[in-house]
Amino acid sequence: MLSRAVTVAEGVFAPGHLGELTRQVPFELVDDVLERTRTTQSRLRLLPSRVGVYFTLALALFPMLGHARVWDKLVAGLDGLSLRRPSEKALRDVRRRLGPAPIKLLFETLAGPVARPHVPGVRYRRWRTVAFDGCSSTKAPDRPRAAAWLGKIKHRFGQDGYPMLRIVALCETGTRSLLGAVFGPVDVSENAYAEQLLPLLDDGMLLLNDRGFDADDFLAKAAGTGAQLLVRLKGRRTPARQACLPDGTYLTRINGIALRIIDAHISVTTGKGLQLGGDYRLATTLTDHRRYPAHELITLYHERWEVESAFYSLRHTLLQGLVLRSQDAYGIEQEIWAQLTLYQALRRAMAEAVESVPGTDPDRAAFTVAVETARDQVVAAAGILPPPSSQRRAESPKLSLPTCCLHVAHAFPLAG
Repeated sequence: MLSRAVTVAEGVFAPGHLGELTRQVPFELVDDVLERTRTTQSRLRLLPSRVGVYFTLALALFPMLGHARVWDKLVAGLDGLSLRRPSEKALRDVRRRLGPAPIKLLFETLAGPVARPHVPGVRYRRWRTVAFDGCSSTKAPDRPRAAAWLGKIKHRFGQDGYPMLRIVALCETGTRSLLGAVFGPVDVSENAYAEQLLPLLDDGMLLLNDRGFDADDFLAKAAGTGAQLLVRLKGRRTPARQACLPDGTYLTRINGIALRIIDAHISVTTGKGLQLGGDYRLATTLTDHRRYPAHELITLYHERWEVESAFYSLRHTLLQGLVLRSQDAYGIEQEIWAQLTLYQALRRAMAEAVESVPGTDPDRAAFTVAVETARDQVVAAAGILPPPSSQRRAESPKLSLPTCCLHVAHAFPLAG
């Protein structure tokens, strides 16, 4: 007969876990967040607030399942504890009691760069590469309270079937982790949302932005943070040439910012030989053409597209393209913050996996494998708490979430 030991929290707190991802979102952190947002339960009953937080995150991990089925996943590996099964109403009530505040604070605590400076592909020279981008494809249920907040996109012959949500994030391109995020109705521009995240920039970052963020005021505010810029300008913009440089680039000034303009043709060749590309006009605050050659910056701009992969992982791999389950603004906010928190926890675990193999590029970490491994560990209630230090020294290394999500990525060559 085979047996295994599972270490969990005591009593009614036992269902509050995320498998090995609990190490990224530990009990102490959740309790602190609950205390700071004043959402800790007043009386200890079947569903403490801490369990409610982990249950809300588990809903994001299993978006295709209802509340009761997700609860069954949390307790599947806890046989023998005689845990009572709450009703669907009780599970909905604990979400309502928590609200979005503790989940938002949890995300803000976990958000930030996750790679150490020596990890390949996360820096250019001394600057960590980051990028803004937005996604407007998240669908909320077509219910009056959701539509009253988000509205519907109107077209010439009608309107969208679902209210849509716009999410704008600042992403660390090397690891696709999130430094911050905001969201709301799609009738607010991406620039307006991104301006709320500008305080997250500092002088140790190099901002790679698409042409949707080339407004003069936005560039001035971004440069004012001390971060370096490498942004694409709209093709119709023709900045004045103040000085032509030997490498074909030229200097200009936009809204008081000294910039260097690089005109380039960037093409991408897929594995099947299909070539895609276009003409790009890049503007950068790295004005020294000798220290920062144009061909290096053109190649570096390819990193900006990593934020697209981040949104694909969030919208399609994690959420699987499904419509959100919550039907009002209160629940939708909580659900989105839970998805962002879970995404960031997964990215942190993947960064640990990469750093366990020195010299490995974070692009080799497979998000799909990480998600499926996390789901398996939730069901098995595996790795919730690390073993005692003496036991860790005695045991041989085991395959776990931080080490089993590596694969060889397919590279798309970039010509410039």
